[in-house]
Amino acid sequence: MRNVFFAGGGTGGHLMPALAIADAMVRLDPGVRPFFVGSRRGIEANVLPQRPWPYALLPLEPIHRRQWWLNISLPLSLLRSVREVDALVAKHQPVLVVGTGGYAAGPVVWAASRRGVPGVLQEQNAFPGIATRRLARQVRQIHLGFPEARRYLQPGPGTEVLDSGNPIQPPPAERVERALAKARWGFAAEQPVVLVVGGSQGALAINAAVDAALAQRLWPAGVGLLWQSGAATYERFAHRSERHRVVVRAFIDPIAEAYEAADLVVGRAGAMTIAELCAWGLPAILIPLPTAAAGHQLTNARAMADAGSAVLLEQSEARPPALAERIGALLAHPAGLADLSRAALARAHPDAADRIAAKALGILSDRAL
Repeated sequence: MRNVFFAGGGTGGHLMPALAIADAMVRLDPGVRPFFVGSRRGIEANVLPQRPWPYALLPLEPIHRRQWWLNISLPLSLLRSVREVDALVAKHQPVLVVGTGGYAAGPVVWAASRRGVPGVLQEQNAFPGIATRRLARQVRQIHLGFPEARRYLQPGPGTEVLDSGNPIQPPPAERVERALAKARWGFAAEQPVVLVVGGSQGALAINAAVDAALAQRLWPAGVGLLWQSGAATYERFAHRSERHRVVVRAFIDPIAEAYEAADLVVGRAGAMTIAELCAWGLPAILIPLPTAAAGHQLTNARAMADAGSAVLLEQSEARPPALAERIGALLAHPAGLADLSRAALARAHPDAADRIAAKALGILSDRAL
C-alpha cells in the first residue's frame, strides 16, 4: 500500500473535492491508501468518521480577516500542527500529498513538502486561495477549477499548471427528458421552471427576494418555481408552496432531480455549484455571497459572465423587481438561454476527479523511473 495524504477542509467546498479525488485515485490504483489530514473545527470532523479512509484532525484554525484580533492563537496552533504533520509523515511515509484548499491545506502541504513529499494542489475558485498562491512554487502540479486563476499564480520551474476543472458528481449518462422531470415535480411539460438554490443552508437574501417577488405578484406569470430554501429557513417559506406553480423543499437530494427539470437556475457562485451547472449545461443567474472570503464568489461569477456562461447579479442589485424582471427576460428569449447553455458546457469538466487523480498518480510513475 502507498499512502497518499489529502489535506483540505473547513467547508464542504474544500473537503468534497478531496474525497472525490481520493475515490478516483483508488479506482485507478487500488494500491493507493488515502489518509486525510484536517482540522478539528472544520466540517471534516463530522464527515471523515463516516468515510472508509484513515484520518487525523489537527488544531488548525482559520485566518480571521475581519476580526483580526482572533488570530492571536494562530501561530501557536500552526506550530503545533506542523509538528504533528511531521510526525504523521514520519509514521506513514506518504508518497504524495494533495491539498484542496481551506485552512487545513496550506500547513499540511507545506510541512509534507519540506520533508520531500511531492505536492499537488487543486484550486476550486477563479481567485486562488492563500494556500495555492503561497505554495505555487513548491508543488509539482496545480489543478485549476477556473482557467482564470492562472493569472494570479507564480508557479515554480517544476510546477505544472493544468485546467482540470472541479471534481463533482457528473450528470448521468442517460438523462431524463426535461418534460418528464418537470412532471415529477408537478409542473406542466411546457412550463418554464426556475430552480432557486442557495446551497445546503440556503441563502437568506436570495430567499427573501424570491419570497417578496411572489408576495408582490412580481414573479413572471406561468413560470414554475422549484425552491431549495435550506433547512434553517424552510418553515418561513414553506407556505409559498402552490400546486403546479411553486415547490418548496428544505433540501433536494439528489440535486440531479432538480437540475433535470430546470430551464434556469438562480443561486450563489460557489465553485462546486458552478462546476455542476456547467456539467449540466444550465443557464444561470449567479448572485455571489458578498461576505465570501477574498470576494472569491464575485470573481467566480465575473469569470462566468465574461465567458458568456452565466448572468451576474450582485446581491445589492437582486431586489425583488430586478430579480423577477431578469428571470422573465431570460426565459422570454430561448435563443439567449441556449447561448448561455452552450457556453457553460464549453467550460464543463465532468471527469475532473479522474483527470486529476490520473495526472497526480503520474508523479509516482515518474519517481519510479
